[in-house]
This record gives sequence, C-alpha cells and structure tokens, in this order.
Amino acid sequence: MLQAIDLQCIRGERRLFEGLSFELRPGEGLHIAGENGAGKTTLLRVLCGLLQPTEGEVRWDGKPILRAREEFGADLAFVGHLNGVKDDLTALENIHLEAAIRGGAAQAGDAGGNVDAAEEALARMGLGAFGDVLARHLSQGQKRRVALARLCGAASARIWILDEPFNALDAAAVATLNDLIAAQLARGGIVVLTAHLPVGLSEHIRRLELRAPEPDEMDAEALA
Repeated sequence: MLQAIDLQCIRGERRLFEGLSFELRPGEGLHIAGENGAGKTTLLRVLCGLLQPTEGEVRWDGKPILRAREEFGADLAFVGHLNGVKDDLTALENIHLEAAIRGGAAQAGDAGGNVDAAEEALARMGLGAFGDVLARHLSQGQKRRVALARLCGAASARIWILDEPFNALDAAAVATLNDLIAAQLARGGIVVLTAHLPVGLSEHIRRLELRAPEPDEMDAEALA
C-alpha cells in the first residue's frame, strides 16, 4: 500500500500543495492532473523519494520510504519526464541495462530456444526494427517508447510511477501502454501517473486534480 500523509511542498516562494493525503491499495491507480505549474511532477518526485516534502511523509507498506529505501526501490519502476535513455547505447542495450540494474535477465526461454525479452518489448512498442540503432539517432517519440518498453519487463515492480507517459506517442503506442497499465493493475500492482488527458485510462484509476497556486499567494501570507 502506498500512503501520502499530509504532504506539503513549497518551492521557492510558492506553495504547490498542502494537506495532501491519499492511499492506494493493490490494483488501484491514481491519475494526477492539473495545469502546468500545479506541482504534478514535484508530487511524483516526492512519491519516489527523490524530493523531500516540506511537511508530511510517504509510506510504503506502512513504512516511511526514507527508512525503507532498498525495499521501496526494488518495488518501484519510475519513468520520469526525461526518458533516462543513454544515447551511446542501442535501443536493445538500454533495455538490457535496465534488466541488469534490476538484477534480472533479459532472456526468456521457450520450446524453440532463447527468446530475447528486450526484443519482444521493443516490438510491442513498435520498435522491432530499431533494436540495433543507437539511441542518439532515435526521435523523441522513439526514445519515449524505449523508456516505456522497460515496463514490459517490470512485472515484479509492485508500483509504477510515470510522468506524462503518453507524451510523444502515436495511437498504437498509446493503446499498448494502456494495456500494460491495465495488466499491472490486474496483477495487483499500483500505478501513479500524470497525464494532460485521460487517454483511455482504466476504470480502476481515480483522478486527483492539483490547482496551480496564484503567483501572489505566498507573498500575501508573508505580508500578513
């Protein structure tokens, strides 16, 4: 279970959110919505443990994530606003690297021999012909699909946190990502994502709307 308890975050002189609480149980998801500047990415970074909230805490299975970093990190698959794709590696090598970091293998055996799960993941995201292409030569949309292809092998990750995962995707890739998210929820995983538009999201994903603070809100408090 993921719990956010009375979260507050102040960046510079702006309070992005305060008193924010929710909990997600296995098979549940959360769509964080709101206009630019509302704090969507900041909230994701807090949930991942990459940023400390001004007040409140995040708990995973009842434990503060700051005191359970190893356990939480092993359960987490994070795709941020930046793709995290290494330009000097091929698309396939990027997938294999992610598998190695997770301590898994990118090979799956079947009756016909070894099947490269990385190749399967790229094919599922429409990049089957680009496995040996260096990432620096891929378009932004293709790099995004390489980043998301890593989710195909992230079934062991109990929580996915995705920052604008639908950006720069064509209709086929959007449908594939929706299938991956639905499968994650069906096996009891948790998904938290930001998205400007609810692109066919599962009925098990509820919506949280963040409001962008007014520019003078903090200044007015400081003068009071």
